[in-house]
Amino acid sequence: MASSRVYTLLFLFAILSSFSSATEAEAEKEYVLTLDHSNFSEVVSKHKFIVVEFYAPWCGHCKSLAPEYEQAASVLSSHDPPVALAKVDANAEENKGLAEQFGIQGFPTIKILKNGGDVVQDYKGPREAAGIIDFLKKQVGPASFEVKTPEDVGSLIDDKKIFVVGIFPTFSGEEFENFTIVADKLRSDYDFGHTTNAQLIPRGESTVTTPTIRLLKPFDELFVDFQKFDVDVLEKFIVDSSIPLVTLFDQSPTNQPFLVKYFESPDAKAMLFLDFSHEHIDAFKSKYADVAGLYKGKGLNFLLGDLKASQAALQYFGLKEDQAPVVVVQNSKGLKFINKNVEVDQLAPWLKDYVDGNVKPFVKSEPIPETNDEPVKVVVANSLQDMVLDSKKNILLEIYAPWCGHCKKLAPILDEVAVSFENDAAVMIAKFVSSHLFCYFLASSGDDGSNNDIPSETFEVEGYPTLYFKASSGEVLRYEGNRTKEDIIDFIQKHRDDEVTATATATATSTESGKDEL
Repeated sequence: MASSRVYTLLFLFAILSSFSSATEAEAEKEYVLTLDHSNFSEVVSKHKFIVVEFYAPWCGHCKSLAPEYEQAASVLSSHDPPVALAKVDANAEENKGLAEQFGIQGFPTIKILKNGGDVVQDYKGPREAAGIIDFLKKQVGPASFEVKTPEDVGSLIDDKKIFVVGIFPTFSGEEFENFTIVADKLRSDYDFGHTTNAQLIPRGESTVTTPTIRLLKPFDELFVDFQKFDVDVLEKFIVDSSIPLVTLFDQSPTNQPFLVKYFESPDAKAMLFLDFSHEHIDAFKSKYADVAGLYKGKGLNFLLGDLKASQAALQYFGLKEDQAPVVVVQNSKGLKFINKNVEVDQLAPWLKDYVDGNVKPFVKSEPIPETNDEPVKVVVANSLQDMVLDSKKNILLEIYAPWCGHCKKLAPILDEVAVSFENDAAVMIAKFVSSHLFCYFLASSGDDGSNNDIPSETFEVEGYPTLYFKASSGEVLRYEGNRTKEDIIDFIQKHRDDEVTATATATATSTESGKDEL
């Protein structure tokens, strides 16, 4: 009897232990797939839809995202169909090729890969678990939802958001197929629907006899129709129509999606900053809208910013509150044009002068350092021409931002490179602090020391740090290699041009000798 009880207890203990182990294993299970250079292609090729986060272990934003991303992966693993979430340590040396392949400029960067990796899209959704789940459920569903009833209208169309609806006699033919292609391509940015009944759509003509795209929006004319169905033309129409005539920048979060579209546009940007409690605010708004209408579709987009929300942006342009109302134009090359303390009746004439090429650009620069004796030399906007562009030295220039984690990691490496060349008069290692306008608009404070304009016609900067090498002959090359001391030194040695440097040095020496003789 005692023996029987012992076996029974052992049996129960085994069952409970097994249950406990299973529970612990379930708790420890990681739902986010870990990818690297060795398994990336194989895993991605097996999925019609997979989300990949490119991260760095030292990145604070990545650490904050990790538990949210894991929770979302856990929930989405049981979705019908399941949605796979994966991650790649893009900071690891063996994965640098993947980072370059997908154009990773900062962390974390999340990509959506479709059809085994044939289609790659940026993830533009939330960064917390519930938002990630809702966003991705929508992405794996239909790109466009059929609008059949008034109830569909109520659930799909939000008066505060852009909604793109295709109105078709039948859901077939080239027009409908091209519409679905564009809807799938732009589904991360816009909501799409399609219907055969135009009477259900809350704005626009209720009788439509030919295939028509109707874009509903919460600004300007509230809707616009379009009837060209070439894929590229249709995509451009949607993107262009999604930017308000005047984008509003204030403290309201509802305006942020339109602000993002404004800065994503490749067009030149006109910005008027003033106190929204200004006694002539209505006159400014009216005249500014009139001017914006004159240049609509001509490569110049307009923004109106409230001073309370625009402190960081003002700092980016080197402006102070008492210089408002102020108009700033930044063109596609990054050049800035500024008109301070502008009056209402000066808006139109000054902008016309800018368009006609009669306004000189403004260059923002930190003061040239009085001493510059560290191994890595400091370059500012006002010394860039003399120290770099006109120099007869071979120069490696780092363009960086103080808040950038990659830049902080690279700094001691560049110091070592500079020290290795300290006895080589033909080579200089330098750094130039810069930043991006959109970062300032989204920042709570723009005080990061990024107070220099960089000439985009010479240096294209898409992320930080960006490295360029200017040979003494004047040739400018972008450095795309590994960011190790050895690789950087090898690159400099391979591309340096000592013949020009030697000639310049000899000329300088001869000149100095002549002066001594006099």
